[in-house]
Amino acid sequence: MAAARVLLLLSGRPESVGFAQSVCGLLGAGPGPGPWPTHCGWKPGQLLLSDRPFPGASARLPLQRPPFCPFAALDQQPRPPGTELPTSRGVDLGVAIILQSSDQTVLLTRRTRTLRVSPNLWVPPGGHVELEELLDGGLRELREESGLQLPAGQFSWVPLGLWESAYPPRLSWGLPKYHHIILYLLVISQESEQQLQARIQPNPSEVSAFTWLGADVAAAVAATEDGTETPGLPSQELPPSVPAVEIEKNGGARPLALPVSTLLRTTPATTEDTERVSTGTKFALGLWLQHLARQSPPPRPCKSGAHVDPGCAKEVQNADPRHTNQESDKPSA
Repeated sequence: MAAARVLLLLSGRPESVGFAQSVCGLLGAGPGPGPWPTHCGWKPGQLLLSDRPFPGASARLPLQRPPFCPFAALDQQPRPPGTELPTSRGVDLGVAIILQSSDQTVLLTRRTRTLRVSPNLWVPPGGHVELEELLDGGLRELREESGLQLPAGQFSWVPLGLWESAYPPRLSWGLPKYHHIILYLLVISQESEQQLQARIQPNPSEVSAFTWLGADVAAAVAATEDGTETPGLPSQELPPSVPAVEIEKNGGARPLALPVSTLLRTTPATTEDTERVSTGTKFALGLWLQHLARQSPPPRPCKSGAHVDPGCAKEVQNADPRHTNQESDKPSA
């Protein structure tokens, strides 16, 4: 078995998590909707989680799962015959970057229809983390998917929250084949949306479109996280569409009017690649809006020349990104 990426501190010592185990359940998640405060520590390629403080913990973050999480469902009901899940695999670790421009808009990308995992979903740039610092892995994914490489010293960052992700996302779609904990990192650029967009060069094998969301539309999208299609703003206050850019197979680009109604769709009960925003992304957008609501003084400099948000624990530091090869199957954020 490969080295465990996600470890839980349950009885005084770190323990790996089996593929079929619910991370939220092991950390004491009750029948309520969550999220659950979770203490986190990290080192290259690994995340340590606990429901109580521990030496070396870097942050206390909200941990959430969708109301239809298949691992929670499997914990609560007997498994019918033939529902064998992998026993030699653990829970994988992913990082997703919520990139905020100086205009306070955030970048979302649409995964191509040809991807085996979570096709046609709107998500932030992100993917698997290997033996690398978690921020480095997230910035590498941002560069690989969007072509954006952020200059050192021109961004700050803060961890937002954790999401337990499964694919397929519902038992009605079939047994889960992928199980991840996604760490969402908010990266705040000093560049404007226009400046960042001028440098975006999406990878057409992974990204079929991209858009920037402001707080108003993001609030409406985040409000549908629990599966109810109730926008955060009255429909008459929402624009009918938001500007986006669609990527053609040859790498060309064309403008796209993306209907807001597409972004408000929820996870269907049956298997299909309906274009929508992933449930985990909706959770992350809600955390981003909470962060905006409690704006604080400018971040203090880190030794590396980038910045860490002052609300973040002092152990979390930025390092120069180290670019490594990446697997093709990526978690949906």
